[in-house]
Amino acid sequence: MLGTPSFWTLVLVVSFGTAQQVTLGPEAYTAAGEFPTSLFSSYWNEPTQTASQVQPVITDSILNKTFPLNLTDPETIVNNDTSDPLFYPKGHSNLTQASAEQFYQNVTAQIQGIIAGGEGSNCTKCMDALTAASRLAKEHPKLVPQLLLSLCKEYKFASGNGCQVYSEHAQGPFYAQVLAYADVGGSDGQYLCQNFIKVSKCPRPALPKFDASEFWTKPKPSNVTIPVPKGTNRVKVLHMSDFHIDPRYATGSEANCTSNLCCRKGNPAASLHSNYTPSVPAPRFGYFQCDTPWALGAAAVEAIPVLTGTNRDDILNMTIFTGDMVSHDPYYQLSRGYILYTETALYDLWKRTLNPSSPLFAAIGNHDQYQQAFDSPDTLTGVLKKQFSWNYDHLSNLWKNNDWIDGQAARQAKAHYGGYSVQHASNLKVITINTDLWYRSNIFAFINTTRSDNFGFLKFLAEELQEAEDNHSRAYIVGHVLSGWDGTNPVIGPTDAFYQIVDRYSHVIAGIFWGHTHEDQNMIYYAHNATDISAETAQNVGWIGPSITPLTDLNSGFRLYEVDAETWDILDAHTWYSNVTTYGDLDSQLAVGPSYQYEYSTREAYGGQIDWPKNAPLNATWWHLVTERMSGDGGALVNLYNAHQGKMSTRSPNCTSTDCIEAKVCYIRSGSAPLALDRCQPGFGSVQ
Repeated sequence: MLGTPSFWTLVLVVSFGTAQQVTLGPEAYTAAGEFPTSLFSSYWNEPTQTASQVQPVITDSILNKTFPLNLTDPETIVNNDTSDPLFYPKGHSNLTQASAEQFYQNVTAQIQGIIAGGEGSNCTKCMDALTAASRLAKEHPKLVPQLLLSLCKEYKFASGNGCQVYSEHAQGPFYAQVLAYADVGGSDGQYLCQNFIKVSKCPRPALPKFDASEFWTKPKPSNVTIPVPKGTNRVKVLHMSDFHIDPRYATGSEANCTSNLCCRKGNPAASLHSNYTPSVPAPRFGYFQCDTPWALGAAAVEAIPVLTGTNRDDILNMTIFTGDMVSHDPYYQLSRGYILYTETALYDLWKRTLNPSSPLFAAIGNHDQYQQAFDSPDTLTGVLKKQFSWNYDHLSNLWKNNDWIDGQAARQAKAHYGGYSVQHASNLKVITINTDLWYRSNIFAFINTTRSDNFGFLKFLAEELQEAEDNHSRAYIVGHVLSGWDGTNPVIGPTDAFYQIVDRYSHVIAGIFWGHTHEDQNMIYYAHNATDISAETAQNVGWIGPSITPLTDLNSGFRLYEVDAETWDILDAHTWYSNVTTYGDLDSQLAVGPSYQYEYSTREAYGGQIDWPKNAPLNATWWHLVTERMSGDGGALVNLYNAHQGKMSTRSPNCTSTDCIEAKVCYIRSGSAPLALDRCQPGFGSVQ
């Protein structure tokens, strides 16, 4: 990435003449009305019918098995899978069953007494209650789900059937692990209470002290020669994110439901009875409260090559996928088989339609795991050390079999929670990392919170960046859960460490790519932990990719980057979207399907008033100048950015107040969770 100290040199050496641009396709593309049956070799049902979604037959070449229809059939969704193994921490007590039950009753009574007691703050009570529960987890861990279910119901921590999340066939065993291994009387317990038990009103724990010696031993070079893009040789890089295919999508079901994922059988609106007529029948191609049906997924993979112009000789250089293939199923409808089915189906589809001759580099999303969002550190003992390795093994083998990564990268992925590095070109290394490891919904992220990198994945990142620096290579970083924006998604310690790593290797990093929010967003990373926010200190940019799924209240979209083939800097970014409000009108005919249309060029949309060379990259300096314009034009540019954030959705709220405008600028300038939480006004991060 071009560092700002060399920017004014850049202005002198880069031509202000007409920039060479890549050739794109037409302004819009309308998909077929009928499902393109060639996408899969066979189907469980008739693929040309329109009364229900297609059910492709998916065979996993890694596992040598064909997934059964009842895994995805909307009529036969299984609740509470009991076949997949779930593990408990090893207990230490040899008490009889009767004695264990008495131990359980004592712990329950102690927690009830703590909560009912008149002394101490709610935060102290919460941490004391966790300490009592931790005793049970260490002695009789298999009784923890029973305890959590009982307490949840008694104190109404969840509504409806929400307490079942703690059951023995759901997430109860994982909570037992965290209670057994976390320091619940210290920072871990405070953070658990602050994050999960809002009534505790626990303050956010102090930021862990960052120790650079844990991540690198060589100082940042003082005489770095930063490459200058010429812009005369450009390649295409596709950024696709949050596909969230829903093979259980039920055409005609309630699309405006009030429980769980909509467009599913049996999820009515609250005002309607069980034998209802849907208030909004789920359109064949999708809806705002629903994940991606196969009909919309097919339209997207049809449209992308045509619109990006990569269906001709001008092929993709690579695809970056920033995670989340799997639908937003409630925990009790998930299973390993469902995850494996989705991974196999989508990677096979993308290989044949988008990347027949170019690689796809993917990060794991928080929905691409079972249980959802959970990944444990390999510092745990026994079987717990590798309890999620089945997924890393499967993904790495799929990537390798598609010729996207080699054997060495596959071995890395198995050892680093699905993260790996590939030397894509002689001067570009692509590094993917599993940032579910710092996600606030990952309960294992709350073990050893006084450490910046309890999982070790950031050490892996720093080592790969050091190797790139030693070899005079640039690097792309690919992850799912973003490091900053409004600070609501990640925990603070690891994202602070990530920010320092980016600072150290800013001259190596040519691009950082995220997903997760489903929205079109950006972040700027500054030198010295953003103690001075200016054009001179802006160093790197994070690009948050728009989602294919319309969930929630968004349009469907994707992005293509124009990249300098010598420096790998981003020279422009093009985004397309599909208007979800039109989908309902497509059900009564077969002539056409959804249309994807060109939304905007990043350079043209935000750079019109910035004096910037036409062949210069959209680097951190450029983005900082954009935020300066946003702060000084009365809100016009922020409102344009806000519209793009939701991919032109008619449901996106406006951002016209002074508070909203200032918050958006602050979010763009916040590359880590602590920066956003400490500096930015909350409440304006999402347009959903």
